[in-house]
Amino acid sequence: MTTPRVLEPFTFPRTGHRVSNRLVLAAMTNMQSEPDGSLGDDELRWLAARAEGGFGIVTTCAAHVSLDGQGWEGELGVYDDALVPGLTRLAAVLRQHGALSLVQIFHGGVRAPSKLTGQQPWSASSFEFDSPGFEMPRAATVDDIERTISAFAAAARRSAGAGFDGVEIHGAHGYLISQFLGTVTNTRTDEWGGLLENRARFVRRIVAAVRAVTPEGFLVGVRFSPEIAEQGIVLADALTVARWLVDDGVDFLHVSNWDSFRPPVAHPDSERPLTTWTREAIGPDTPLIATGGVWTPAQADELLSHGADLVGLARAAIGHARWPLDAAAFGWEPARPPYTPEHLSDEALSETMVAYMRRWKGFVTDGR
Repeated sequence: MTTPRVLEPFTFPRTGHRVSNRLVLAAMTNMQSEPDGSLGDDELRWLAARAEGGFGIVTTCAAHVSLDGQGWEGELGVYDDALVPGLTRLAAVLRQHGALSLVQIFHGGVRAPSKLTGQQPWSASSFEFDSPGFEMPRAATVDDIERTISAFAAAARRSAGAGFDGVEIHGAHGYLISQFLGTVTNTRTDEWGGLLENRARFVRRIVAAVRAVTPEGFLVGVRFSPEIAEQGIVLADALTVARWLVDDGVDFLHVSNWDSFRPPVAHPDSERPLTTWTREAIGPDTPLIATGGVWTPAQADELLSHGADLVGLARAAIGHARWPLDAAAFGWEPARPPYTPEHLSDEALSETMVAYMRRWKGFVTDGR
């Protein structure tokens, strides 16, 4: 009987942080915090259950760094010092259960709706998408850009002060940083647009600002999407930016593949899956988290063979709070959706989160 490799410990080379296994609870929307962004008891329970269930790293949901960046109701906030007590409580609970803790910090950009923020969304540029409920954003002023870089730094400072081990800067999934990187969503002609080095200036400045205000041993990483066609993010550009972030000294990169076992859209006939492209681009020394499509221990180990150092779980972790502990049993495989509401409640999801998960086709049964 062989123990899955993903259950082996891992150490971050720069800071020396050691985690008990290579499993990461990926940041996920759950809508369980308070209207003002303060930590909700249901969100604490949801995250604590995954730490207690054995995940080596537990990441919060995307937490907005400023009021104009909130993406959805019930979203955790990290935009004000008044929120630090709840963050401190969360960090302490995760540490108590043995998990390394990360706050995912983000700004929604065009995906920060006016019904939540009270103002028109803004982005790198003004653009229009043909999608339900889309609000055309105004183009960012230089002041918008500079104050938001400062907001990311302040959010990271609060996270460190609250006792978290690090932050994950959310540059994936079409939010503000992605909007600066994409050629469709960024048509600026100043130093923040045009050439890739200008479109990448925003995320690189955020990394530098975060590093400048956080302690030496604090982890700073970036999550990115390798391809987002509708925004004009292509693989070659994403991998170039990833290399630049390595040069800038990030402690880890997190590639969000959606489906880790397919080749890139840009190279459909390739035999190399997405994670391998990222590993080859960034070199061997920077820790790489890969997330997307993993359900079983065998799949997690396969992703490690593609070049990942750690494996993020999302949907599988929703259905199985104890995935890491259960994976130690030979031949164990998790049950897949649909899940009953009763099962999800047993896995520490509140009624609010169960209702949110009903938006995911085929994830929740009607309970009968």
